[in-house]
Amino acid sequence: MVYCEASLPVAGGLEPDGLKVPSNPNHSMILYSSLVKQNRATLPQKFSSMSSLTEKDRPIVQLLLNAGTCPRCILRFCSVGSQMLYRHPYKDLMKVLKEFLKNNPEKEDTVCFDVVDPPCKKVRLEHPEEGPEDLNHNGALPQIPQVNDENTAVENSAVKVCNVCLGILQEFCEADFVKKLSVRERAAWLVLKQEMRNLGLSLSKDDIVQLKEAYKWIIHPQLSEELGVPADGKSLFEVSVVFAHSETDEECHFLATACPDCFKPAKNKQSVFTRMAVIKALEKIKEEDFLKHFPCPPSSPKNLCVALEIQCNNGAVFVAGRYNKYSRNLPQTPWIIDGERKLESSVEELISEHLITEFRADSFNFSSSGREDVDVRTLGNGRPFAIELVNPRRIHFTAEEMKRLQQTINTSSDKIQVRDLQLVTREAIGRMKEGEEEKTKTYSALIWTDKAIQKEDIAFLDDIKELKLDQKTPLRVLHRRPLAVRCRIIHTMRSEYIDEHHFRLHLKTQAGTYIKEFVHGDFGRTKPNIGSLLNRTADILELDVESVDVDWPPTLDN
Repeated sequence: MVYCEASLPVAGGLEPDGLKVPSNPNHSMILYSSLVKQNRATLPQKFSSMSSLTEKDRPIVQLLLNAGTCPRCILRFCSVGSQMLYRHPYKDLMKVLKEFLKNNPEKEDTVCFDVVDPPCKKVRLEHPEEGPEDLNHNGALPQIPQVNDENTAVENSAVKVCNVCLGILQEFCEADFVKKLSVRERAAWLVLKQEMRNLGLSLSKDDIVQLKEAYKWIIHPQLSEELGVPADGKSLFEVSVVFAHSETDEECHFLATACPDCFKPAKNKQSVFTRMAVIKALEKIKEEDFLKHFPCPPSSPKNLCVALEIQCNNGAVFVAGRYNKYSRNLPQTPWIIDGERKLESSVEELISEHLITEFRADSFNFSSSGREDVDVRTLGNGRPFAIELVNPRRIHFTAEEMKRLQQTINTSSDKIQVRDLQLVTREAIGRMKEGEEEKTKTYSALIWTDKAIQKEDIAFLDDIKELKLDQKTPLRVLHRRPLAVRCRIIHTMRSEYIDEHHFRLHLKTQAGTYIKEFVHGDFGRTKPNIGSLLNRTADILELDVESVDVDWPPTLDN
């Protein structure tokens, strides 16, 4: 099984916007991102600069042509980073590489094209590195043809399917169609690494142009020309192409034996051979073990990849704000136990149902700065939250439209209210989680005591500052949180006497403090606690969050 991803860039290159997981895990995935701009414009003309293969590239070209590698993959392994070079017709590239091998080896710059942007990356001249012994899948590296064995290389180069990209940079790029073929890429790199070491050269994995980069360099102008508009790689619009290659579906299975820890079953995955699991295993496996189990260079397949489907999606949009919760019978997220729903709604649902409708999104992911229990209210300025809207059909909203959306949410329920509703970036959400445990929160707790109290009995609590607690994981959350003793701090307390058995306590605490347990002690699991401080039994009747001291998202003029 093989994996691949790519992003369609604007001129100058762009990082991939994300990855769509195919429904069938045995299918490889290709992703590129583009936005069809509203204002039509002509594509930039080809700029003239020079990119060339040098004598240092000759053994790479020779070896890979003999192995059955396509010319575009050869350029990648030669660290050629010029986009226009990959756009030349396949037959022309093959012809030029053959001429390169026939030319005088003494000549340094042999192959030249008019190309655009960035300068080529070159293999570095270094001392041979220490490494595993030369091995192939049977324990010995195959004999590499000599550099001057030109006729053999030329004859063997006329393969139909590339042994590295499985045809993606051949047939699909000539007319239409990407995939990071991790295992085959590793196999080709290892055999080249050994050959370069023998010649006193070094070829790092970072020197190789990624398949996804080469693919998007080729497809970018084709897509723009077909649609008649320029492509913007910074856009949220994504086009996914799903490929399958049944002939190589099981090629990575040997990794499960070599690195079993990398392949863990998951309920929501049809196969343990996910893209990330394969990449993790390839990073972990020793080179000599890889060479014993997989042919290096990789064998040539008989068939091309098959393009199964094309999917069009918008990248996720993120909405942030603050919410107040006024109900003592409302969970933050859906409360479902053993498949049975305990309460009819939740904070996230009351907010997200309106966002899903307006943004016309497929689904959502909710996150917040901490959470409150179902019977706890959140007052004051509210609790910061963020919602990721997946594949929204509408992505542009004005400030006035967001304000109206906020009003719609607030008038739909008396259990919650939101404020400062706004569009944010994925990166900005990180600020909500930054230093969460260093933040402070303010609470108001209504406390009952079994023995009668007077105002003087609780006055000393006001003088306690920076009280350190040892809190063992509460019994009520032990089923979902690891057993540990957490040190927390009560910064300040202020008491309000109500009657002989009741008082209200205002607390400013370190985020992450279990307030209920601080009051009743949780059978001695939280020390000290209000009960031990007052030398009597204490329990909490009501709890309110009065403030969450996180300066995010920005306050709006509502």
